[in-house]
Amino acid sequence: MRLVYLLVFILGFLSCMIFYTLGSGKEIPRAFGLIENSEAPGDWVSKDNIHVYSDKIVIDVERASLSSYADSGSMKPVLDKDSNGIRIIPKNSEEINVGDIISFEKNNELIVHRVIEKGKDNLGAWFITKGDSNSIDDGKIRFSQIRYVTIGVLY
Repeated sequence: MRLVYLLVFILGFLSCMIFYTLGSGKEIPRAFGLIENSEAPGDWVSKDNIHVYSDKIVIDVERASLSSYADSGSMKPVLDKDSNGIRIIPKNSEEINVGDIISFEKNNELIVHRVIEKGKDNLGAWFITKGDSNSIDDGKIRFSQIRYVTIGVLY
């Protein structure tokens, strides 16, 4: 009898997931065996600004440029030497949120890491960043050091 209940539960669960997926038109990422919770980047591009045609995709974004990445491994698996990024120049510190991937200058290098904490002190806004594959953070980063926010990655 337990087996029957288990099968009914599994079939019900799968049916709900299938109907939800088909009804919403959205893909559902599965999260099995997550090691660490991290914030996702902000939604920088609205659906209304993405135009898909049979021969091209047009994304309407101001202040955008393309970026490429060194083979450092600090942002794997999200960014690597073969990925291409779409980046913008942020207008102010309020635009940048925890989870966003930013490029900032530190020690005459342009570093690309994820914002893991944000705050303010007597000097203004600060951001703590860390590579997704790194075990230590970069310390406080000020808005004046930030050059770009990655708003998309193409593989």
